[in-house]
Amino acid sequence: MFSIIIPTFNNLKYLKLCLKSIKKNSKFNHEIIIFVNDGSDGTLDFVKDNKFKYCFSKENVGLCKAVNQAAKLVKSDYLIYAHDDMYFCPGWDIAFDKEIKKHNKDKDFFLSGTMIQPFNSFIYMDCGKKIEDFNEQKLLKNYNSIEFEDFQGSTWSPSLIPLKTWNKVNGFSEEYTYGLGSDPDFNMKLWKIGVRLHKGLGNCRVYHFSSLTLRSKVWNDGHKIFLLKWGISIKFFKKYYLNSDKKFIGELENPRTNISYIFNFFICKLKYYYLKIVNILKPNFI
Repeated sequence: MFSIIIPTFNNLKYLKLCLKSIKKNSKFNHEIIIFVNDGSDGTLDFVKDNKFKYCFSKENVGLCKAVNQAAKLVKSDYLIYAHDDMYFCPGWDIAFDKEIKKHNKDKDFFLSGTMIQPFNSFIYMDCGKKIEDFNEQKLLKNYNSIEFEDFQGSTWSPSLIPLKTWNKVNGFSEEYTYGLGSDPDFNMKLWKIGVRLHKGLGNCRVYHFSSLTLRSKVWNDGHKIFLLKWGISIKFFKKYYLNSDKKFIGELENPRTNISYIFNFFICKLKYYYLKIVNILKPNFI
C-alpha cells in the first residue's frame, strides 16, 4: 500500500528489528525499499538473501542522497521515509490510511507519525535505550496508554508524502548530505509550493532509539545551511510558519507579522548577513 524507504549504514541489528515490526504490526502489505550504505556488517547480504528491493553504495553517500535514489524505485502513490532504528507500533498504517482518505487525490500534504522515545520528547516511555535492553512486551502493552493529540507543523519521521508531491520539490536537498537540517528544509520547500497541511498524527506511533541512523562521525551543520539558503533560522520557520508541536486545529496560514515576528526576523537577518560575510572570508566554513 505504501512504499517505505529505509536508509541504513551498518546498523543491521536495528534494521532487522525495524523490518520485523513492519511485518508484525502492519495491517496492509507495503513495499519496502532499503538503501544500503557500505553494508560490510552483513546488511547487504541480509537484504539480498531476503529479496528486499534495495539500492547500494559502497561509500557512505549520506542520508539525503540515499533517500532520493531509493525514491526512484517507489511504485505506490505514497512514500514513507523512516529510520532503521524505529519500531513500528500496531495501527501505525491504519492511522495514515484514515488521514489520507480525508483528502482528495490531488492534494499535496505532509504527514508524520509520533515518536515514543526513552527520554523527554514527544511521548516518553523507556522501553530500552539500545536494542540489547529493548522491552518489546512492555512497549506493545503500553504504547497506546498515553494520550497524544494530533499536532501542527511536524517535520519528523516517519513521514508520509504523496509521491507526486515529493517529485514536485525533488525530494531532499542534497547539500545537507548527512541529514541534519534536511527535514525542515523539505517542509520549507513544500511551503514554497503552497502546501499548508503539515500534520503529525498522535495515534500513528513508532518507538525510536534516537539518531542511530546517523551513526557516521561525519556531520553537517544543518542550521547554518538552512539559514544561508532561506534567510531565516529553522527555529523561526518552525515557530512562525509551521506552528510546530501545537495542537492541530486545521491547515496552516501565513504567519502574522506582529512585534515578536518582526523582532526575531531581524535577529535572523543579522545572523544571516554575519554568516554571509564569514563565508566570503572563509569559504567552505560549514
